Amino acid sequence: MLKNLLLVALRNFKRDKWYSLLNMLGLTIGITFSLFLIFYIKDELSYDRYNEKADRMYRIVSYDKEPDRDLMKWSISPDPLAPELKKNFPEVEEAVRFNGNGKQMLKSGETRIYEDKIFFCDSNVFKVFTYHFIEGNPNNALVEPNSMVLTKSVAEKFFGKNSALGKSLQNDKGDNYKITGVVKDVPENSHIIFNVLISMSSIPGKFMGNWGNFGIYTYVLLKPHTDKAAFEKKMGPLYDKFLAPLFAKSNIKINFVAQPLLRIHLYSDLEFEPEELGSISYIYIFGAVALFMLLIACINYMNLATARSARRAKEIGIRKVTGSTQLQLIAQFLIESVLTTLFALLLSVILIALLLPTFNLLSGKSITFQSLLEPSTLLILTGIILFVGLAGGSYPAFYLSKFNPVHVLKGSLSKGPGNVNLRRSLVVVQFSISMIMLICTWVVYGQLQYLRNKDVGFNKDQVLSIGVNANNDVRGKVLALKNEIQQHPGVSFVSTSQSLPGQGMSMLLFSVETKKGYKDQGVDCYGIDKDYFKTLGMQLKEGRNFSGPDDTLRSIIVNEKMADYFGWDNAIGKKVKFGGDTSKNYFQVVGVVKDFNQKSLYNPISPLLLFYRPNSNNVEVKLNAKNIPSTIAGIEKSWKTLFPGLPFQYTFLDQDFNSQYAADQKRGKIFTVFSILTILITCLGLLGLIAFTTQQRQKEISIRKIMGAGVKEIIPMIAKNFIILVGISCLVAFPIAYIFMDKWLKIFTYNTGLSVIPFLLSALAVLIITMLTVVFHTVKAAVANPVKSLRTE
Repeated sequence: MLKNLLLVALRNFKRDKWYSLLNMLGLTIGITFSLFLIFYIKDELSYDRYNEKADRMYRIVSYDKEPDRDLMKWSISPDPLAPELKKNFPEVEEAVRFNGNGKQMLKSGETRIYEDKIFFCDSNVFKVFTYHFIEGNPNNALVEPNSMVLTKSVAEKFFGKNSALGKSLQNDKGDNYKITGVVKDVPENSHIIFNVLISMSSIPGKFMGNWGNFGIYTYVLLKPHTDKAAFEKKMGPLYDKFLAPLFAKSNIKINFVAQPLLRIHLYSDLEFEPEELGSISYIYIFGAVALFMLLIACINYMNLATARSARRAKEIGIRKVTGSTQLQLIAQFLIESVLTTLFALLLSVILIALLLPTFNLLSGKSITFQSLLEPSTLLILTGIILFVGLAGGSYPAFYLSKFNPVHVLKGSLSKGPGNVNLRRSLVVVQFSISMIMLICTWVVYGQLQYLRNKDVGFNKDQVLSIGVNANNDVRGKVLALKNEIQQHPGVSFVSTSQSLPGQGMSMLLFSVETKKGYKDQGVDCYGIDKDYFKTLGMQLKEGRNFSGPDDTLRSIIVNEKMADYFGWDNAIGKKVKFGGDTSKNYFQVVGVVKDFNQKSLYNPISPLLLFYRPNSNNVEVKLNAKNIPSTIAGIEKSWKTLFPGLPFQYTFLDQDFNSQYAADQKRGKIFTVFSILTILITCLGLLGLIAFTTQQRQKEISIRKIMGAGVKEIIPMIAKNFIILVGISCLVAFPIAYIFMDKWLKIFTYNTGLSVIPFLLSALAVLIITMLTVVFHTVKAAVANPVKSLRTE
């Protein structure tokens, strides 16, 4: 019996090639790109799950509450916190610290390479995190001072395929580190990634143990069955014991919170994260898009199957008369649906193999074709076949199997309104989904473009950034390097600084003069030289710029936000002390710079204080727009003259600053591409449905044409029903899209807001696509020979 059902299904595919092809194409596109989104979602949900004890691992983060300021949430914590938790909290099985050491030049013989993602780390890190050793012993790899563990890729840079164990690397300060282990590269689906680990015992003791030094990523492995809430409550007294002597007099309260490791990547909203994070909101969005694509593909199938019911009416009637049961007919239609889905799935697998490199490039992922063979993926594929096959074929199966054979054979099948109303309802669902996707696409694209193009208070174009991460002897030549670079004809300005917009900076406790006396407050700060504002195109609002060495000890420049925050009507001359300094030493404001976005546009502008530090570790070069390659070559020549042993590396400020939005830009591109594909699937279904509608009404159109009706009269006759459906879809789509996009835009401190334009353009786009399809098929039917049509009928 099953063989017969399959043969009948294949015969029907062959007889209606056009509609079968449309169904197959729509399902193939829907399944292919739904699977891509599912791969993306799976990868995002997999972060940190490679750790064998992940369910018991927590990061201890800091919540800082200061007077008259929003709660600040930091992913970092004080140096001594981990040893204190390990020593006095029996719930803690292990506590480990990661202390970022920035980017350093490492050398072995003549090989000199800049490496980033270098961390000082406690020796018990391998008891907490799951890292697979290639060489060395995890139990003692980071016990001794000046010991080092490399990832496989870093080891191969220096030693090729030879063993690295027991060899040494030297940093730019002349410190030698013995390599005691090599591990496999940290998986990309990790919220913290290292290239090099150095033993924590390598740091001199005088630099450790300060509870006021917030710069450590602290992780704990809690013992089984430990209650997280009870553990957090128990950490409360740590403030009174260790932090209150430092911060209580400033009314600063700090709480420690245990953040589950598996919730960091998608749920964290903290500052100073070591890696780019995901967002659970995008998981919901992409999950909805994948479901929408499959749903529209199912609707296409249902629409075309029910629309074709008249064609198959006699077949159904004869089958019933000859003894077929309703169950057999249902099985027939469901097998056809599942078979169509199976064919589409096979085509999807081929498309995935071809398009996977492009998708990885678009999404920034490293998904392999082998992902299709994972048990969870095979389960998903089975679910898709059942969902699309049964959901798409269920209504046609039950609807068509109920036909009365007497009515069918008399030709009275199509007179009932149920079939037509169902198709119209399904079209409204399709149009609504398409319109929602279009509106969201326009809003997302507009917001991301706004972030890229918004005036951030400085000019980041053609600004070259050179980091001088070296010892004091090398740093002493920074001013010489600045003077050398300034001589190049392609250079406009050169400056040095401790930080740049988009980079990290220090937050220190200051005692700030106000109308009510001095107020203790944490303020962002870093050092610059007198050419910093010219190089970055910043403008002074009040006072003067730094002028020279005399400004080193006393002078500071603040931004407008700081002047407003502390209520300074006239900021010039206002005094600022370091927090806790009871001496008569103070800094005095000599200038106010116009506000600029030191952090990303996800963060509001905050008070900022700038010192005069003319010999800092960053060199900024404002280039002329013409002949930039030769200018860079000249700068490199000057670098090699002064620093013959150091590799020359640079970045551009605009690329560095915009990289803060790289994740959202990628996700925005994914959303746009998949929105277009969703609309394409809708168009395929619409094309088939309108083609079938005009074909059904071919006889009516031919009679009207014989009676004198022209194309102008025939088109509105077909189009009016679809125009009404577009209007109903607007009533459904507009409020849904508004609710979701309004909530999404509130994520951003600076956003475009919602205007009526995306809504009107989306409705217009759907209407135009519909009308073009209607006009094409209606004109085709109207210009056909009516005699031939009536003879056929």
